[in-house]
Amino acid sequence: MSTQAEVDYGDDELSEQAVCDYLASHSDFFENHASLLSSLQLSHSTGAAVSLVERQVSVLRQKDRKLEKQLKELIEVARANDLLSAKIHELTLQLLKTTDLRSTIAALEVAMRSGFGAEHAVLVVFGDPDDFRDVDAGRFFRVVAEDSDALGPFKTFLKGSSARCGKIRDAQKEFLFQADADEVGSAALVPLSKASEIGFLAIGSADANRFHPGMSIDFLTRLGDLVAGALKRF
Repeated sequence: MSTQAEVDYGDDELSEQAVCDYLASHSDFFENHASLLSSLQLSHSTGAAVSLVERQVSVLRQKDRKLEKQLKELIEVARANDLLSAKIHELTLQLLKTTDLRSTIAALEVAMRSGFGAEHAVLVVFGDPDDFRDVDAGRFFRVVAEDSDALGPFKTFLKGSSARCGKIRDAQKEFLFQADADEVGSAALVPLSKASEIGFLAIGSADANRFHPGMSIDFLTRLGDLVAGALKRF
């Protein structure tokens, strides 16, 4: 009589889960059965059968390409952030040199147009227009009474405390960009100080996807804080 225990599998075949569980608990199985590993054939997207090893290599290559793409994207984002940080730094230095409101606004306009490449930019400040007659900054600088009906289209934005990006309403575009309203596909509205206490900065782009709701607003928030701090000096 044999003393070796026999396993009775009955009529049922091993389930796929049982095979998976066994291989999971015996990670060295294919190391001990190398010939089996090389003989297994799997279907491939090309239609031809490949060995398990070839399939694993293909999967690893795909993962490698995906990781390489993600790395490139991260590097591009990092470079863009470095560039923006440098521009913020340069703007800060320029603003420190200004001695009055007129030169401050002029420095801001140059930075928006040249430094940051803004196609359209408008600085809206709340106050009495008569108090700013000596400041001539063309279409870039706009003084509006805080209770003006012209600010009606911005009511929701002004109640908030963060920058907003995306497509804006026609009434908003017409107020901000006037004759250039039709050229603006997307815009960023940046509050100056909390709840737009001083006013807000509007940056417009012809590209409808340049500013969108899902983008990071960290840079815009810092820009708004910097501009607000510069204007509060006067």
